[in-house]
Amino acid sequence: QVQVFESGGGLVQAGGSLRLSCTLSGDFLRKHTVGYFRQAPGKEREVVAAISRSGSNTYYANSVKGRFTLSRDNAKNTVYLQMNSLKPEETAVYYCAAGSVMDGDYIYTQQTQYDWWGRGTQVTVSS
Repeated sequence: QVQVFESGGGLVQAGGSLRLSCTLSGDFLRKHTVGYFRQAPGKEREVVAAISRSGSNTYYANSVKGRFTLSRDNAKNTVYLQMNSLKPEETAVYYCAAGSVMDGDYIYTQQTQYDWWGRGTQVTVSS
């Protein structure tokens, strides 16, 4: 059974940085595209970033471009989301999701494209 685990959330001041980690168990990470989503209180869950199986292709929401970096280490079955210059409005629960890809090096940006989800990690940015 595939399981997704997130870690690295916490409390940080505005302008600070955090690195989230997403680990997959039960299957090889290299068979999956991975995405990070977030859900702020009272808002819908939105895509933040996504990375293809090889890591060659990435997607970032406009709001995080230039500040967030998504990378992966398939040997460690782990994806990393480096978040810099964080803003208070980015306080949310951050979720990692994995979607199996049979062929090709695709990026998924829709929640429905993902098969397995973590429970989320809280990120709080204080002003």
